[in-house]
Amino acid sequence: MAIYDPNSLKAEEFINDEEILETLKYAEANKNNVELIDQILEKARPKKGEKGYVCSGLTHREASVLLACEIPEEVEEMYKIAEEIKMAYYGNRIVIFAPLYLSNYCINGCVYCPYHLKNKHIARKKLTQDEVRAEVIALQDMGHKRLAIEAGEDPKNNPIEYILECIKTIYSVHHKNGDIRRVNVNIAATTVENYRKLKEAGIGTYILFQETYHKKSYETLHPTGPKHDYAYHTEAMDRAMEGGIDDVGLGVLFGLEMYKYEFAGLLMHAEHLEAVHGVGPHTISVPRVKHADDIDPDAFDNGIDDDTFAKITACIRLAVPYTGMIISTRENQEVRGKLLRLGISQISGGSRTSVGGYAEEERPHDTEQFDVSDQRTLDEVVNWLMENDHVPSFCTACYREGRTGDRFMALCKTGQILNCCHPNALMTLAEYLEDYASPETKKRGYEMIARELERIPREKTREIAKQHIEDIRNSNRRDFRF
Repeated sequence: MAIYDPNSLKAEEFINDEEILETLKYAEANKNNVELIDQILEKARPKKGEKGYVCSGLTHREASVLLACEIPEEVEEMYKIAEEIKMAYYGNRIVIFAPLYLSNYCINGCVYCPYHLKNKHIARKKLTQDEVRAEVIALQDMGHKRLAIEAGEDPKNNPIEYILECIKTIYSVHHKNGDIRRVNVNIAATTVENYRKLKEAGIGTYILFQETYHKKSYETLHPTGPKHDYAYHTEAMDRAMEGGIDDVGLGVLFGLEMYKYEFAGLLMHAEHLEAVHGVGPHTISVPRVKHADDIDPDAFDNGIDDDTFAKITACIRLAVPYTGMIISTRENQEVRGKLLRLGISQISGGSRTSVGGYAEEERPHDTEQFDVSDQRTLDEVVNWLMENDHVPSFCTACYREGRTGDRFMALCKTGQILNCCHPNALMTLAEYLEDYASPETKKRGYEMIARELERIPREKTREIAKQHIEDIRNSNRRDFRF
């Protein structure tokens, strides 16, 4: 039997089934232990230090106790602390991105994904480089600066050379005032050599969802194809970091397996990355199973309701305070609005999950990976965020200034990232307002910028930011950053 060891490079040792089951047993036994719960909450609470706020985070066992707790007063306290942590590390900024689907050719048999090999009635499509350019121009015309590229696993149709060519094409498109400044990559687990190639291509974060950490369920849900190999998939982040990628993003697909099991496994994976590489996950995503072509989410009997989903989000924020947390347009406006207060720091906007969906005026559905619940335009999302006192950020400065991996984490864990991120967010918001916003959004945006500039603590930084924003408005200059 495998022994739990967060420092191991073997999947069944750092994601250890026996340890997870013991954790769930411990959490169930202590879910009404108010004294212990209060101790855990106090540990999670952000503390003011000499260099900003400090949050210690929680172990997978401590966080699992909170997730199991159903005492209303304690749950409300979790939510309050989650919001405090979010504000301490990320402020009221929300980073905006869009997914770009390159190809839905796939040789895997994943039973929850419409791209699975046996689905014969979904239209298969792979973008040419000219089509990639058209998609990028359409995304730039919306106002996007940050993309997450997606592709099915198919060595023949989607080899690493194709992905690299697409990245090069994306970065090469300069349309009007538009530029894609950061390309994150969500493709199948691959080799150290291929991760090194992705790093050399200038990617931002490498994202790979585990889907489920329960090995037996994983193998059942992935019956055929290379993704069937649980260990190879689970150990991918170690290979990515060995290949030089220091920003990686985790996630599970909630609804496939028992959510408490997935939650513990996800946090153990974060602990493993910290233990081995000294850098935890740059992001954690929280997708839920949704309806799609050939996929019925009701077929999975582990679905989670909105209240449970909110508690999962808050507990992740308490456990891994430094990580960026992502919610996609799988979720509707109401759910996204609630979770923004509980720890989410990145959202997609104006998303289309079909291959080649942005360049078409009408939203295509024949190649969609999942139904989009939030179908608002990017401008509507930006306006809504500001209406709810969130600063929409199109910033990519940390990545381009080399503040990645342990350098980003060192700043983030002491709250110092706020000294550059807030003015950067305001400057990129000004770019959006000048180049893409509707009159109503533009008016609300500059009112917000005027208020938020006064919250920058350093006078020199505040004055420089004000001058840059004036330059953006009056001289058509772009891409200022701290």
